[in-house]
Amino acid sequence: MTFVRVCGADELEEDTPKRVELDGTPISVVRTEGELFAIHDICSHANVSLAEGEVDDCHIECWLHGSRFDLRSGKPDRLPATRPVPVYPVKIEGDDVLVSLTQES
Repeated sequence: MTFVRVCGADELEEDTPKRVELDGTPISVVRTEGELFAIHDICSHANVSLAEGEVDDCHIECWLHGSRFDLRSGKPDRLPATRPVPVYPVKIEGDDVLVSLTQES
């Protein structure tokens, strides 16, 4: 599995998604509840950026229609979205946040 640097760890604020692109793939990187997550940045329902939404209880909410996605699995738990979004392996090495485009789900 190949990991690529997407940002510095100091660029991530708690519960504030950061939108990055990796090889043309939009990703939201989120630090919440002491963990780090990387989830596809485009809502499966409305084709808008999830990074503009709010984070709460390990979920990210789409700002447009209110769908919520679990940061651990990408599965929606609130309509109108019914399809999950991909999540990606993420880790911190030193001061760098690294993501792999190999999907976890």
